[in-house]
Amino acid sequence: MSSIAPSARIHAHAVIEDGAVIGENVTIGPFCHVGPKVVLGEGVELISNAVVSGRTDIGRGCRIFPGAVIGGIPQAIDYHGEETTLSVGDNCTIREGVTMNCGTVHGGGKTVVGNDNLFLANSHVAHDCQLGSNIILSNNVMLAGHVTIEDRAILGGGSAVHQFTRVGRQAFVGGLAAVNYDVIPYGMLNGNPGVLGGLNVVGMTRAGLDRATIHRVRKAFKAIFAEDGTARSNAAAIRDDFADCKEVMEILDFIAVDSDRPLSSPYRGKA
Repeated sequence: MSSIAPSARIHAHAVIEDGAVIGENVTIGPFCHVGPKVVLGEGVELISNAVVSGRTDIGRGCRIFPGAVIGGIPQAIDYHGEETTLSVGDNCTIREGVTMNCGTVHGGGKTVVGNDNLFLANSHVAHDCQLGSNIILSNNVMLAGHVTIEDRAILGGGSAVHQFTRVGRQAFVGGLAAVNYDVIPYGMLNGNPGVLGGLNVVGMTRAGLDRATIHRVRKAFKAIFAEDGTARSNAAAIRDDFADCKEVMEILDFIAVDSDRPLSSPYRGKA
């Protein structure tokens, strides 16, 4: 039996399969389909013609627009029907045609999306992706499997992110960019192949960073991507000089992590 809160409003033409859990003040419009292992948190709204399937949890206050398919099975050749999950946090807006897939066993079994994210029309979150909060995926953004997107990153329309790639906190990816390699926090990447053109100064300013801090991050950026040495060795060499600047340390820590992908740079796109 489904668990449906008394305050939920469900259109007569919606399909709620046995086993679904529908929270307080949920609204489900006409021609929506909610699968038997779905949990919809308080105040979720499915406007119409939306599908939520799989073992999927949708957090409080999310809005899901027509044509979205959330919790579908992974688009992966090594998926053979195992039970995996998708978790979407609170207050996410999921616009028309958005698709999000559950994880795969080989990728940890779960796709995770944080809070307060905006997914514009036809964007795609593939299996085993790990997304933070306050992220914007513009129209037609494509995330391959196992991608990590950190808090407050913005991806422009039509950009595509290679599998296992990381996009750092508050990075900006331009429209139609090909993100083949990791993008540092606060980085700005454009083009195909994507080239790290500098820092997301506009985003940093909007986040409240003062001019002195932005200047220090710029200075560190130039030192990291100097023509002599590798980005990783240069980053390690300047660590003591910027120990008092948490934004620079965030970049240095990101670079120091072992990754499946190389690092984006200003030089031919790859460090």
